[in-house]
Amino acid sequence: MEQIMLKTGDSTAVSIIVEQGDLAAAFADFENESYPEVLSTPAMLGLMERACARLLEPLLKDGEMSVGAKVQLSHFSPSAMGSFVTAVATFERQEGSLFWFRLRAYDGAGDVGKGEHARAIVRQSDIEEKASLRRKAI
Repeated sequence: MEQIMLKTGDSTAVSIIVEQGDLAAAFADFENESYPEVLSTPAMLGLMERACARLLEPLLKDGEMSVGAKVQLSHFSPSAMGSFVTAVATFERQEGSLFWFRLRAYDGAGDVGKGEHARAIVRQSDIEEKASLRRKAI
């Protein structure tokens, strides 16, 4: 059976049109709390993580998934609702169990954010069991 490998420089992109739920303003929960009507940093990171996960999909065995482990991120330009935003993930290296990616997000006006992200491949049942045990320990 041929083993699938990622090569340095392999990349993929994931795009969205920014909607209400993607906005920083959607996070305002408390009285007098407000955020701008622009793409939130968590939504941008989520888009970037999806691109990384897509690159790892061919490496997954039954019952496995990739999960985020580390992130360094800069979000330096706003994207308005209705903007078409693309996140590109480029595989850089593997260090032990971590797969490292270079990240870039952009819209029609230019770059929105960049960073670096590491993901690990885990068994879904294992990570969910660990989370359940942590909840019971509280």
